Amino acid sequence: MTADLSTTAGSLVTQAPATAAPGIGDAAGSLLAADVPSVVQSIDWLAIAPPTLTALAALAVLVADLFLPAHRKRLLGYATLTALAAALAFLIPLRSGDRSTFCVTTGAQACSYTADHFTVVIQALVLGGAFLTVLLSLDDTRKLPAGEYWFLLLASASGAALLPASRDLATLVVALEVASLPAFALVGIKRGDRRSSEAALKFFLSSVVATAVMLLGVSFVYATTGTLHLTEIAARLDDVAPVLDTLAKTGVALTLVGFAFKTAAAPFHFWVPDTYVGAPLPIAAYLSVVGKAVGFSGLILVTVIAFPSYADVWGPALAVLAALTMTVGNVAALRQNAARARSAVRLLAWSSVAQAGYLLVPIAAAAYSSDEQIGSTVAYALMYAVVNLGAFAVAALVARTHPGNRLSDYRGLYATRPLAALALGFFLLCLAGLPPGIIGLFAKVTVFSAAVDAGLGWLAVVMAVNVVIALYYYLQWTAILFRAPDGAPETAGPDTGSPVSAAPRRFRVPTPLTTAIVLTSAAGILLSGVPQTVLRFAAVSLF
Repeated sequence: MTADLSTTAGSLVTQAPATAAPGIGDAAGSLLAADVPSVVQSIDWLAIAPPTLTALAALAVLVADLFLPAHRKRLLGYATLTALAAALAFLIPLRSGDRSTFCVTTGAQACSYTADHFTVVIQALVLGGAFLTVLLSLDDTRKLPAGEYWFLLLASASGAALLPASRDLATLVVALEVASLPAFALVGIKRGDRRSSEAALKFFLSSVVATAVMLLGVSFVYATTGTLHLTEIAARLDDVAPVLDTLAKTGVALTLVGFAFKTAAAPFHFWVPDTYVGAPLPIAAYLSVVGKAVGFSGLILVTVIAFPSYADVWGPALAVLAALTMTVGNVAALRQNAARARSAVRLLAWSSVAQAGYLLVPIAAAAYSSDEQIGSTVAYALMYAVVNLGAFAVAALVARTHPGNRLSDYRGLYATRPLAALALGFFLLCLAGLPPGIIGLFAKVTVFSAAVDAGLGWLAVVMAVNVVIALYYYLQWTAILFRAPDGAPETAGPDTGSPVSAAPRRFRVPTPLTTAIVLTSAAGILLSGVPQTVLRFAAVSLF
């Protein structure tokens, strides 16, 4: 995306004949200038507006934090909310999905940034998820360094918004790290909290190893093809010299590792439970949705666009990963003890691992059929983002009176917070794929159909078995909401999580938290009433 020395050389060659005879010099200069192609690139500022605006807002918030007094730090949260809303608004003129920028001006037509339908949909998911995360965080940052918190969240969101538009491996890796590095700090931002620091360290070390392996794979792919643009890689991998075939296959496999880590696919999932439990609850929600969207976006781009020639390598690998991931996630979720501190968050963590397995199924199916199968992953991801953020929003509400956030703390929630209990019950039924969560049911059927159409009958059977297993813990949690409460509620110490009796108390739910629950509930109901709003992506090509 940068000009090379040919620009300077062209200018010198064009200007050199000025000292010669006017007629001959002009003619020679014109001919030489015509032979030197222009490398001057124009920038489509509208196409890059969503990630650019988010990044600029992050810098503005960080600078503003230096000048705002402590009692006005709350304004930074509303500024963050406004910036994300503006970034979402800039997606409206991009909905046609036909813009590209930072394109190569010589030789093959390859661009480093493309705002197609896939990009716009994933950017809407990412920025919308970050917006809801801000709503969950507005009343929880009083004990946290507000300026750093909002800066890190916006910085991570800008990288997450850049990634689906990236069309070369260099931009892809940079976007992945811009989305990830601030997330490490956000997980460990609770100063003095041992659990938070431990979670951040596990997250960081695991991610660094995965990134190192991925970069090794990228270097192998570059050594094989001599290019970083995804479309050019696909073209050159079609005709790889036999001596380089093993190197290319190794590069493809290693490149997938980094994105498998971000999606929490087994066996790269071990960081998830402790990270979600140790992180502030809004950040756990952010990682479960936006972090997962980042991983799946990168995985889709490298497999479908860059490596279609090696579908025989990544197709079976992803199919096995999908089966293993959904099985590990659901079996671990079954083993959660309702009386254990933070068992509700742990169950959501293991549930997110299982959901990652379902999301992998259409990507694996694309290796055996067509790229249109990818639409099933996008449709399922949109459903999952809405209902999972809603579940975390209700968990944040319950945590205000029960910091231990045990599953048993939700017993009798309908008696004290009927609307919140109904909302959480609806979200859990959507994740389980049962009515009235129609969108969850249809999304699972779409993913199941993708496996069957691709001839992956065994994977469809594994998925069906796992859906039945998941019904147990989703329905068990739903039933707890409507049981009679056991006496007075309990609170828990911030470090031990041990229950301590407390008198029943009512409190006013913060407006931002209420707004988050209402928005996710309304979106879930709307999608269940008009499921084709997102399911249409399963029937069209997004690239």
